[in-house]
Amino acid sequence: MLDRFFVKPATIDRIRASWIGEPIERYVVWLTEHDYASRNIFRRVPILMHFGEFAQKRGAKTWDELPAYVASFADSWAEERGQNCRTKLAIKRVYNEVRNPVQQMLRLVLPGYRGIGRSRTSKDPFPVCAPQFFEYLREERGLRESSIRHYGHYLRRFEDYLREKRLNHLGELSPPVLSAFVLRDSQRLSRSSMVGLCSCLRVFLQYLYRQRVLERDFSPTVESPQRYRLSSVPRSISWDEVRRMLETVDRRTPLGKRDYAVLLLLVTYGLRAHEIARLTLDDIHWKEERLRVPERKAGHWTTYPLSPIVGEAILDYLQHGRPRTSLRQLFFRVLAPCTPLTSIAVSTRASYYLRKAGIPVSRPGSHTLRHTCVQRLVDANFSLKIIGDYVGHRSSSSTEVYTKVSIEALREVALGYGEEVL
Repeated sequence: MLDRFFVKPATIDRIRASWIGEPIERYVVWLTEHDYASRNIFRRVPILMHFGEFAQKRGAKTWDELPAYVASFADSWAEERGQNCRTKLAIKRVYNEVRNPVQQMLRLVLPGYRGIGRSRTSKDPFPVCAPQFFEYLREERGLRESSIRHYGHYLRRFEDYLREKRLNHLGELSPPVLSAFVLRDSQRLSRSSMVGLCSCLRVFLQYLYRQRVLERDFSPTVESPQRYRLSSVPRSISWDEVRRMLETVDRRTPLGKRDYAVLLLLVTYGLRAHEIARLTLDDIHWKEERLRVPERKAGHWTTYPLSPIVGEAILDYLQHGRPRTSLRQLFFRVLAPCTPLTSIAVSTRASYYLRKAGIPVSRPGSHTLRHTCVQRLVDANFSLKIIGDYVGHRSSSSTEVYTKVSIEALREVALGYGEEVL
């Protein structure tokens, strides 16, 4: 495989003569199989050669010893090559450019190696004091994995706080400690996030009391911030702004073809980001002109008429933008490795085009376009039941937020034409 990228036999011989030549060659094969560009392979192989020499000079004799030298090698590389970097972000970019290929190679040749840096899957918090809590959430409460991840996120914050305060056992908890934690996080989290944190914390405290870890049930002492139903205005945009956003997409490229189809799905059907990420080729019925959306938030599935505009955008992406793969998912990353698009990526791309079009909206993302779809249906005088069924709302109360105010009428009132509106 090396002779596919390196012309000079001496270069290939030098790579294979290295004491980590076999891992490097296996890594090159892996990069090729995952459709990495040749320029990336040309750039990464010299880095790996330098890493092998660096580790060997410092005493490494076997591949199993290589992970101990990753951080020091990346630091040395960033210090040497990042002298002209003017910002910390630029230095960090140099650091990551050398660390990432080294870690990728080590994951390939060393079973069980995860690497340094942020872990993709964090361990459950409180593994000693409450080891069965997450099994309790799954088995007894029947929560979905997405909900359980929220518990893990909030309880890790609580675990870190207790560690800062040097409270090593949950039996030492008290109302003042809980109040101090909630007060601290209230300055960092939004109101809706605080509601989630307090709810998770109460369930956790009830579990600890049931398991006799706590002598008292402290859950009543954790009060959520007051949230008023229908208190916020949906962050939708006008249809003219939707057109402006779509015009910013460069549909000549595979990336633009994919993003254009994703944006149309968001604004036409009001889909959620995770619903788009889970779409497969089998969900599009071309002969029947139907689009099926499985695994919705409410646990059901929906079938829509396939809009001609949406169908043409998806077909253009399938013919000229989607990578060749045996996987059935509809949307994929453009850059290698060509893995299926995630829900986070869907929301990020929507946010990118909203900002690119210069459309002012708080917390831009995929839900902005979902709100726009619902608001357009409300303005067309469809009933709440029809709208809720269309966008997959579990309850009509989720749709009522769009009916409590007429945005255009309020704009006219603000401009001084209130009597005419009334």
